[in-house]
Amino acid sequence: MAVALGLARRSLGVTWPNPAVGCVLVQDGNDGPAIVGRGWTASGGRPHAETEALKRAGAAAKGATAYVTLEPCSHQGQTPPCAKALIEAGIARAVIAIADSDPRVSGQGVAALQDAGIDVSMGTLADAAQDLNAGFFMRNAQNRPLVTLKMATTLDGRIATATGESQWITDAPARGMAHRLRAANDAVAVGIGTVLADDPELTCRLPAMIGHSPARVVFDSTLRMPADCRMAKSARDTRTIVLTLSGTDAVHRQALQDAGVEVIDVEAGDDGRVSIAAALEALAGLGITRLLCEGGGGLAGSFMRSGLVDRLAWFRAPSMIGGDGLPSIAAFGVDKVADAPVFVRTALASVGQDVLETYRRPT
Repeated sequence: MAVALGLARRSLGVTWPNPAVGCVLVQDGNDGPAIVGRGWTASGGRPHAETEALKRAGAAAKGATAYVTLEPCSHQGQTPPCAKALIEAGIARAVIAIADSDPRVSGQGVAALQDAGIDVSMGTLADAAQDLNAGFFMRNAQNRPLVTLKMATTLDGRIATATGESQWITDAPARGMAHRLRAANDAVAVGIGTVLADDPELTCRLPAMIGHSPARVVFDSTLRMPADCRMAKSARDTRTIVLTLSGTDAVHRQALQDAGVEVIDVEAGDDGRVSIAAALEALAGLGITRLLCEGGGGLAGSFMRSGLVDRLAWFRAPSMIGGDGLPSIAAFGVDKVADAPVFVRTALASVGQDVLETYRRPT
């Protein structure tokens, strides 16, 4: 199952709205158990992991044990049901990490396998499987993507000097890891202030990940995104979504749309800007399951104020700027220490001269 989970991780960021699944087929031979087939969900969600593993195993799948990170699908979609494919291949046993929360599948895939006389075992490495597809499960349960807030700051939590200079606070190894983090998410979001100040591209520019750039999302309440900025000019190559309020300038809206940008109206929150909750619901409606918020400080503050940040990825450089530098997160209304949101650290790693700390909101 650990091997299957490792295969599934290869698919993060490219399978949405489908989950990232891994499958390993193991056959008992004269020399002991051996892997005869392996697969993971392909880009766009097809083919499914089980289909790919069965294809690689061929006739060796008969009598094998299938280790699958998520309950095999049982409904006819754009591909035939994986449960049916496993049955027809003649597997003898299925070890499944976790049930599928999609109501079209939940419990039905397991039932189909059991009805066919296949021995089914549930729960192996279930926590790891739940964590892997947390975005998929969250979209099904809460109609929003999993949100990871990513920051790159100095030791004193600054993201730029008082003049706005921010390149580069972290070193090249940390920036490379940040690109890999982008690739593992369905979409990456910034606020309009970041677009106007930095004109970012928000793509994965590592040599092996050129084709793995996530969709790009801009929170832009008054629709100020320039039609000649780098994201707008590359919108036909990398999906670009602007979330704004209704009633913004129609001519400018058309110019962005003519460039290939998707402009989506979202209701306003109490502060008169795009509601974070409504924005996440809109993104879930597009199929997005994992959103990486890269700031700046204003957008980070809005996300924190909304209480909708699930995870943190915090790159910290061994430098300080001081109180006149720009804070990583704008004020979001904490008056008492007891009211401050608390996260649980899950990992601490050295990345060159920098440090990456990861956190999650306790459940």
